[in-house]
Amino acid sequence: MEIEVVAASRLSHDGRAEIHRFCDEAYGEDLSQLFAVYAPDFHVLAREGPRLVSHAMVVTRWLQAGTAPLMRTAYVEMVATAPDRRGRGAGRTVMETLAARVLKGDYRIAALCPADTRMYEYLGWEYWQGPLYVRQPEWPDAAKEQLTAMPAERAMILRLPNTPDLDLSAPLSVEWRPGGEPW
Repeated sequence: MEIEVVAASRLSHDGRAEIHRFCDEAYGEDLSQLFAVYAPDFHVLAREGPRLVSHAMVVTRWLQAGTAPLMRTAYVEMVATAPDRRGRGAGRTVMETLAARVLKGDYRIAALCPADTRMYEYLGWEYWQGPLYVRQPEWPDAAKEQLTAMPAERAMILRLPNTPDLDLSAPLSVEWRPGGEPW
């Protein structure tokens, strides 16, 4: 298995299309609306020969714990592994590579919303225990923000060397993004 880290800006049209098709198949749905919203920093690809077998990407988001300053966040999206490769280490290797790359960046923390937690817990990710919110513009004064509770969402974080001390029971919010999943 070969692992490749690719800046999103360096992906060709065909490379983006391959990733979109792969994620659509892995998730069993059309994810084109989500891909239209995301502005990835980079992708991590696992290949066996020419075949893409696992993928994850990082999008910059801004998390805020309570009233603390905003944290530039490596937000992990579209973690996917081909069904016939699940449980064989491809996803774990992609996430280990992703974490190593995030450590080299200027992120304060990494975060994701997991569908399944076992792999992430094994890799050192922690559940955020406090309530989750989305910060949205407050109309008509868009300079103000309002918090919208997201009680059905769950989030996990990965502490980085420059992550501040955190109270995992504090409220955690993320910025609103049009058309996408809130968390």
